[in-house]
Parts: sequence; structure tokens; C-alpha cells
Amino acid sequence: MKLALFFPGIGYHADKPLLYYSRKIAAQLGYETMAVPYGGFEKGVKGSAQKMEAAFYSAFEQAEEILKDVNYEKYEEILLISKSVGTVVSAAYAQRHGLATKNVYYTPVEATFRFEPQPGIVFHGTNDGWVETNLVRNECEKRGFPLHIIKDANHSLETGDAAADIRILAQVMEETERYLKSAFLQ
Repeated sequence: MKLALFFPGIGYHADKPLLYYSRKIAAQLGYETMAVPYGGFEKGVKGSAQKMEAAFYSAFEQAEEILKDVNYEKYEEILLISKSVGTVVSAAYAQRHGLATKNVYYTPVEATFRFEPQPGIVFHGTNDGWVETNLVRNECEKRGFPLHIIKDANHSLETGDAAADIRILAQVMEETERYLKSAFLQ
């Protein structure tokens, strides 16, 4: 059996494009899928280390409660797909529970890398106002994580041009599907 858990961002819930379509792909590939719908965050998190830390702890505690009854021992494969602060929550959650996972990290933030994230593929936009491209590049190189940098894309991997954004989403989902098909073969 295979399980895929979806950890959203602060304002990026599981029904937004990156998580919505990656969840469909995971389901098509035979994963049991489960969103981790935490919320209730303060406004103004971006740029405030204190509010970001509070958002992380709140999301982490909520994730613990939401996932408390999951029996991980029955799964041969555990996949974590996360967005923004969800990348921190998923890395910390896997670490706390001793889970061997593969991961899709959509627009990770700096704190993600403090939890020694497990192997995965990373997507980042060069206009991401939450984290510097060089930091993401260096952290991915250090860990050997494949990194897909989307030129001029923001924290949602969008540029503001709807047609371009649809093409970007299609490319990201193609890479995501390719990764999901091969992640546990490695």
C-alpha cells in the first residue's frame, strides 16, 4: 500500500492548483491520498520570523492531531507533498515520527532545511518573495535534491500571465508525475 500526505501552505490550501493536481496524479498512481487541512494563521506572516515560527508550531500541532490515527507501518511507500510552510511541517513531522519518505517540495521556505528534509524534488520560482533562490539552490545541491527553478515565478509558481502560468503548471505536474513514478525505485 502507498500513502501520500499533502501539507498546504498558509494561504495555499489543498484545493489550489499545485496540491490539487499533484493529489490527482498521486491517486492515479495508486496512492491513498490525505490532505492535512490545518489553518487559523495570523495575518502578516511574511517577513516576520516570530509569526512564521508561530504558524509553523500551530500547523505542526494541528498535523499531529489530524494524523494521530494513521498507521504508517501498513504502507510500503510514504510520500509527502508540501507547499511553503507545509514543507517545514512535513520535514519536521517525518523527523519526529521516524518516517522514511520521498517528497515533493513546492516552494520550500528557509526553515525547511533546518529539519534535515528527506529526499525529494524541489520547485522554486526566481521571484519568490519568501526565500532567496541562492539559498534554495545551495541547500538542494548540498543534499543532492533535483531542483526545478521557474524563471520569474512567484511563491505560487505563477508569473501573472494566465497562459504562461498554465504552461508552468503543466510542466511542474509532468515533473511531479515523473518523480512519483521513479521515487521509490531509487
